[in-house]
This record gives sequence, structure tokens and C-alpha cells, in this order.
Amino acid sequence: MIFFAAPLALLIAASAADPSGASMTQTPPAAAQDTPTPPTAKKDPVTYTQHDRTRTDEYAWMRDENWQDVLRDPSVLRSDIREHLEAEVAYYEAMTNGLEPLRKTLFEEMRGRIKEDESSVPMPDGPYAYYVRYREGGQYPVFAREPVGGGDEQMLFDGDKEAEGHDFFDIGGVDASNDSRLIAYSTDTVGSEYYDIRIRNIETGEEYAETIPSTDGEVVWAADSGSFFYVERDDNQRPKRVKHHVLGTDPSEDRLVYEEQDNAMFLGIDETTSREFMVIGIGNGVTSEAHVVPLDAPETEPRLIAERIHDQLYDVDHREGVFYIHTNADGATDFKIVTAPEDAPGRENWTDWLAHETGTYVTGIETYKDWLVRTERKDGRPRIVISDYDKAEHEVGFDQDAYALSLHGWGEYDTDTIRFGYESPSQPGQVFDYDIRSRERTLRKTQDVPSGHDPDLYAVDALTATAEDGSEIPVTVLRLKDTPLDGSAPIMLYGYGSYGAYIPDDFSTSILSLVDRGMPFALAHIRGGSAKGRQWYLDGKLSKKANTFTDFNAAAHMLIEKGYTGKGRIAAYGGSAGGLLVGAAVNLEPDLYGAILGAVPFVDVVTTISDDTLPLTPPEWDEWGNPITDEAAYETIAAYSPYDNIREGESYPPILATGGLADYRVTYWEPAKWIARLRDRAEGGPFLLRMNMSAGHGGSAARFERLEERAHLYAFALDRLGLGDSEPVEHVR
Repeated sequence: MIFFAAPLALLIAASAADPSGASMTQTPPAAAQDTPTPPTAKKDPVTYTQHDRTRTDEYAWMRDENWQDVLRDPSVLRSDIREHLEAEVAYYEAMTNGLEPLRKTLFEEMRGRIKEDESSVPMPDGPYAYYVRYREGGQYPVFAREPVGGGDEQMLFDGDKEAEGHDFFDIGGVDASNDSRLIAYSTDTVGSEYYDIRIRNIETGEEYAETIPSTDGEVVWAADSGSFFYVERDDNQRPKRVKHHVLGTDPSEDRLVYEEQDNAMFLGIDETTSREFMVIGIGNGVTSEAHVVPLDAPETEPRLIAERIHDQLYDVDHREGVFYIHTNADGATDFKIVTAPEDAPGRENWTDWLAHETGTYVTGIETYKDWLVRTERKDGRPRIVISDYDKAEHEVGFDQDAYALSLHGWGEYDTDTIRFGYESPSQPGQVFDYDIRSRERTLRKTQDVPSGHDPDLYAVDALTATAEDGSEIPVTVLRLKDTPLDGSAPIMLYGYGSYGAYIPDDFSTSILSLVDRGMPFALAHIRGGSAKGRQWYLDGKLSKKANTFTDFNAAAHMLIEKGYTGKGRIAAYGGSAGGLLVGAAVNLEPDLYGAILGAVPFVDVVTTISDDTLPLTPPEWDEWGNPITDEAAYETIAAYSPYDNIREGESYPPILATGGLADYRVTYWEPAKWIARLRDRAEGGPFLLRMNMSAGHGGSAARFERLEERAHLYAFALDRLGLGDSEPVEHVR
């Protein structure tokens, strides 16, 4: 049973709002009461020439040529860069010092909505049921189990205890062996996502002597529990090699199982639902390949399922001698399901099991002994569909306009039960066990909001914006029912729009601190994501990437036209590739927004995607294009790259960017350079950088520290849009 603690992933953060609908003139921004001098970044121009086009980067010096070492040990950062970043941190603190009371209030509100001794519903797996819980005041999860028939808890891994003495601590995974005797666990103490794997005896607490460094944290145990597989990252943070470790041996002697030669492909491992095979998954956003190794014969060489073909994706599950393959082959844009015999799984033997249906996006499958379970989105709504192997099927869904549905699966292969989660922007999450034969749902857990939550105070509006080309963009808004729709209220507009990522219409206790103050929260399901299927993603990438940014601005205009807010009353929020989104959107229409929140923003797109030594650049060429070899791709990227398209002399709204020194996904110098250039070229602002000197892409992995980081973003937005002194609506507990 694998437990994953709060993962460092794309920053799909939430937001907060306010109920007063106050105008900006009522409460002057706290930051405006103090005007310290911003750091002046030195200019040391570097000129780049590509395709006979020249661009100059006066802040290229902020990238330490020793960046690989910085990922492993941030203390080795070059002194002049460190001094500049520390000056930025000091300037941010000085400029926002007056917001500290608001930040503290927001933090206490968000913490008050969290049940501090939260626990997941135990999941049966063999003789034990496994779960994750938190203790009162604890920052990190405790991984535990209890006998299925009842009995005392066995603690497997105490995150709070293990984190002691570390400025940063993140848990990659805790995975019990099949014989229930051992755990393999992985931790990162820097923030760079290099995880060290260790092994521990559950009964005795004894640690094995070996430590396996520089992994991605994933483990798949062999059937006999005497060995496991893992993925090793190289010095450029790329997952490159699958290795096989035998317990008690020197990790330097671990057998190489598979090595990926193409830097444009990611590498990961998993196991089939049947637990008969370890799956080596190789791919990027458009192309994939899989190899399998039988877990009862871990020394076996990997068997290829089907060779990779550009622009074809597939993933694999297994049942009783047959591979079930989820794929977009043969023009199945929204995916279909095919089968192949275990001993001859090549494409020539693929047989359609579920035909492709345009508009019904099959997002994943799990194959149990008697049931095939698939997740889908149809008309933008998620659902779970369950079939027997004679293809008699039924649907599990909800009749609402906006909700999130997540399949939790089941810990065992031979089962008639699955578990799923349901929530909506106004309704706290619920966990159900579903009896497939009787079709009965059993509510196992409802998310508790200790400080109180009244869903009847809120309205959830499913709106549609019209894109420049006439496409209809879904926008979900959470607001207090009494928030005026006369254009006076500020609003938080969040978006992502890359990699086909789907941002669900879920429940967030954090954004209530915004909504309860009269700042509705709007989620724009723009192209580049997959809210309306795979084609929605394809229409927002490569040469069509501009659709992502104009869709977001179209959503903003629609909210203004419908009275949800007014021009200059919108706080645009996006993280990572969502930071690219808000950076490009504000370049297109600076006067549309009143504040910009760019969390670890990917803003120096031309330079980064032209540098094939960076960890993520080669795999990203299928997302953005390759500006090194393709002149048209260069021109497309150069036309929207936020760092390269700041409007000289034009007034920009206040902008807050965040970064992490150990971030390998969006390197620290991107937000640092962006803020420096904004100060140099644009008017307005202020332009602030909050750099975390001891974390990576996701910021802190400690749950309350994450809330503190969010409070900084929300306080900035509330203050800049005139709601810094407003009081939230009261909830009756």
C-alpha cells in the first residue's frame, strides 16, 4: 500500500475572498503607507541570436552556472546572487509589513477550518487497513495501519518526528512490503525533489544500512518483498534509470533495469491493479511507451508493450492474462480502451474493447478481477463508469453543474467495492464506499470544518465566456449569495491552462477567506487544459498557445459584463505554467487587472525552452515547440513570453511573484529576472518578489507553513483591491 504525502506538484493553489464589495477608495493599500526603495538589480547584458533574431537579457547573471549543485545544497549559491535575492526578501517584508495583522488573521481563519487531527478512511490491503492521520498541531502526516479484523494501531512512519531538525522536509512516499514486514520510505530535506529511499522493519523499528539517493521517491515492491524497483534521477534532475534493489546490498551495485536515452521523455514506475506487473511508463504530454516486468520474477528483462509513436499515448493495466490499454491511437482524440494478450501485447494485436466517442473523454481505467472501472468527463462533468467484462455498465455521478469526483480505487484486486470522493466549491468533501453489485453508496467520511461552514451562504455559478474565435469557455464562480452583482465587488480569477491539466471544481477551505470577505473566486477552464476533452488541450498548445491567454482575458471581460466585478477589480492568480498565463494575460491588457499573483511563475519562456541543459526543457518541446530548431516556434514563443513582452512605460497593476531557491521546475532566476525587468521597464506596481530560500517548487511541505505562504498571497490581493480591513461573514458551528 503506497501512501503519498502532500506532493510537490504543479501549484494548483486556491484563493480567498471578501463580502463587503467595498470600493478601492475606502481602504488605501497598506503597502502604500510605506515606500522603501526597491533593490536595483545590476545590468550585465547577454545577447542571444536565434534564427537571425537577437534579444538581450540584462539579468542573465542571476542564473548561477552552478545551479545543479544549488539544487542539492542551496548554501553554495553565488554570493552576489544571494545578496540580491536577500535584498528582494527584505524589500518585500518592508513593503508588506503593514499586512502582517491581516496575514495572521487569514492564517488563523484557514487553520481554524482544518480538523487538526484529521484522518483518512482506512483502506484494506491484505491483513491490514492503511491510513494517514495528523495529530493536533502536527505539521506532517503519520502513516499507520490497523488489523482488518480490529486491533491496535501500528505506526509506520511519524512525519513530525522525522522532520525534526530540518528546515525543509517532504515525504515522497511510504510503501509497505507485500509481506507486511517492511516499509520503504523516501524523503527530501532540501526542496529539490531528490528523494532518498530508506528501508525500515515495521515490527522492530530497525533501519536497514543502505540509503538510495537521488530518486524520484517511487517504489514498487517485488512479490516476495525481498527487493523493489525505483527510479534514479540524474544530475539534471531528470528521471532516467529504473533500478532494482535487493535488500541488504550496496545500492551502488543495483541492477540497471531500464535507461531512457531521450531527454524529451519522462520516466516513472507503477504496478498494475492485479499486482502481477511493474509498469515502466515513459512519455511526455503527447507520446508514451510502456514496458512491464513480472513482479514474481523481478530479474526478468522488461517486456515492451508497444513502441512509442509520436503523438500517440497509452497506459496499461492488467487482468487474467490480458492487458487493458487506455489510448488515443487510431484518431481516438478522447481516448478508447483496447485489449491485448499478455504474451503478445503489440499494436498488431490491439482489439477495441470500448470504442472512441467524441466528447466523452476517458481519463483513466482500473481493472479489478470482476470489474473494469473508468473515469470520464462528458459535457465537462466528471463521472465514474463501472463495467463487467461482458460490457454491461452503469454510471456513478451527480446531477449538478459544478463538482469534483475522484476515484480512490480499492486496496485489493478481488473486490466488489470501490471508493470515491465527491465535493463541490460550496460543499465539503465526502468519501463514499460503493458496492458495485448492489449499487449502494455508503458515506464513510465528510470533511469537517471545525470553525463552521454553512453551504447555504454560497452560490455556485456555472458561467460561459466567449473566446475570440467563438469557443465557449466554462467559468465556475463561488460567491456569497449576497455579494452584489453590480460591478463593485473585486474577484479572484484563477487559471492554469497547460499540459492538459484539469483543475476540478472542488472545495477549498482556503479560498473561503476571500469569498467570505466579498471577493468571489472564479476558475476559468481555459484551453490548454482538458475540461472539455483532449481537443480542448490541443487547441491551447504549440502554435495555438495564445488561445490560453486570450481565453483567460475573455473570462475576465465576461465577469465584468455580467456585473461580477469591474475593470481593474480582478486579482489574477496562477502558479508555475499558470504564472506564465497571468504574466502573458497582463501584458496583453494591463488595465484589466488590479493585482497579479504569480506563484513560481514560468515567465522566461524563450530562454528556458531554448536551453536543453535544463531539466524540463527537452520534454517540454512537445508542449511549447522547439525554438532551437523551429523558427516558427521561436516566433510564437517570443510573441507571448511574459519576460520578453513587458510594455515599456505602460502602467501595470501591483504584482507579487514567489520563487523557491531549490526549485528545478521553475528555476529561481525566472521570477527574480521578471520582477527586476518589470521595475526597469513598466510603470505602476509595486513589483514584489517573495523568494523562499529553503524550499522548492511547492514551497513548504509542512501543512501550516503552506497556509502561511497562502496567507501572504491572499493578503496582498485583498489589500490591493481595498478589502484589507473588511470582516468575513460569520458561520454558525
